[in-house]
Amino acid sequence: MLTEKHHFVFSDYIEVSMKIFAETQHLYMRAITDDDLEAMFELDSDPLVHRFLGQRPLKARKQSQQYIDHIKMQYQKYGVGRWAVIEKATGEFTGWSGLKVNFEDIFNGHENLIDVGYRLMPRYWGKGYATESGKAAVRYGFEVLGLDTIYGMTEPDHHASRRVLEKIGLTYVEDFVLESENLPLTFYKTDKPEAHN
Repeated sequence: MLTEKHHFVFSDYIEVSMKIFAETQHLYMRAITDDDLEAMFELDSDPLVHRFLGQRPLKARKQSQQYIDHIKMQYQKYGVGRWAVIEKATGEFTGWSGLKVNFEDIFNGHENLIDVGYRLMPRYWGKGYATESGKAAVRYGFEVLGLDTIYGMTEPDHHASRRVLEKIGLTYVEDFVLESENLPLTFYKTDKPEAHN
């Protein structure tokens, strides 16, 4: 459960916008900012990226800006949101990863859930970056935010994404249909280790 104690990390978004929230062997994760607009549009306008996202690549930069604004709202309101994933060796934006608060929607009968997700540019596929950043996000959710459960969702035929969810510690629960978009999805979850004791 998110509480006020989690909001401190984004209490002043301007000051923390370049803060590194998680770091792995090859990557670091920071807040997404307005400066990421071009990279975010490159990511989400690519039909390959949207093959398993309803096949609706973005057509205009203003759509990417709206997505960035929503992420920033989540930072400010909930103290958590997707992160920019930066490759250490090059300093390049590879995509995003991290947690998302779903307090406005219902997924598979669940309200107020937090899911882990990842979306990378095709040139960074196959490097293990989704797994690397996803593990960091799950660890952050349990160790820093004190969450009890983290969920994950992907399309049933997106086998690569399903493998990532399993590698980062999530377990398949069931298939369901997201009624608002008539989109079949698979539902995964993991509980913090203490919850098993």
